Amino acid sequence: MRRPEAHPSTRMGYLAWQVVHVMGTRLERALRSLDLTAAQHNALQHVVWAPGTSAAQIARRTGFTPQSMGAAVNALVDRGLLARREHPSSRRTVQLTVTDSGANLAERARGLVERLDEEALAVLAPAERVVVHSLLLRMLAGLNPEALPTMDVRGGS
Repeated sequence: MRRPEAHPSTRMGYLAWQVVHVMGTRLERALRSLDLTAAQHNALQHVVWAPGTSAAQIARRTGFTPQSMGAAVNALVDRGLLARREHPSSRRTVQLTVTDSGANLAERARGLVERLDEEALAVLAPAERVVVHSLLLRMLAGLNPEALPTMDVRGGS
């Protein structure tokens, strides 16, 4: 006789997916007020953090497909929020830089994201927040190390 299946909430992957889904939906809704998609937001923030990065690098770091990241970057370039420049040593690589209006929009978007994070973390005590953050960093470092700056993977700031 088969044992009844355990409820999906007993599995870490299910819980992680649920949290990601809820957070993603809230993020998309909040970003609409700035006329940004999640992919565009990720592209914009990554270029602010790492000027000269390429759309392909951003796609690898964020988990978006190269096609959807390319479309996001094109939309941001068309809006004058990002600019393309040729890589100094490789004609095949295009580097992205943020414009002044892109930097301003990125700052506004960061404020939205910080509010969403605070809402989600409100159920945790300060010490729990530190533990959850540390554990998520370690998991991401194991699953997609390109998503983190080198200092985060080593456990620094």
